[in-house]
Amino acid sequence: MSGPFVYVTYIYTTPQKVWDAITKPEFAKRYWFNYNVSDWKMGSRWEHRKGDDSGTVMVDGTVLESDPPHRLVTTWTRPDKSKEPSRVTYDIAQYGPGLVCLTVTHDQLERDPAMANGISGGWPKVLSNLKSLLETGKTENIWLTQNKGG
Repeated sequence: MSGPFVYVTYIYTTPQKVWDAITKPEFAKRYWFNYNVSDWKMGSRWEHRKGDDSGTVMVDGTVLESDPPHRLVTTWTRPDKSKEPSRVTYDIAQYGPGLVCLTVTHDQLERDPAMANGISGGWPKVLSNLKSLLETGKTENIWLTQNKGG
């Protein structure tokens, strides 16, 4: 994969609920099965932790922009593997009555091809599950479920 990874989805919900799903640990655990921790202020550290009892930091970084509930920009680093941070931008926009457009852009991946490869499969699973949770209240543990189709 070269260039940025961009994922756009439309969700029947509110911008605040999308923001909360990204930033509130108890919400993120329901669709990501991991969670994000920060005060979400510009310049603050953030961590993406395993959803098990260990709380192991899987990804971390710095909050570059924070405009609740419209835009969040962070650096993204795997503490044990990344050489240089990449960047994730969440743009949350009211699209129509009761409909939100969420655009997630993960860029600056050129120096970490393994990260680029991993996120190209990971983000669609996470964001699809986020949409399902917000619209139906249901999720699937996407990390355990295997493709049973052909």
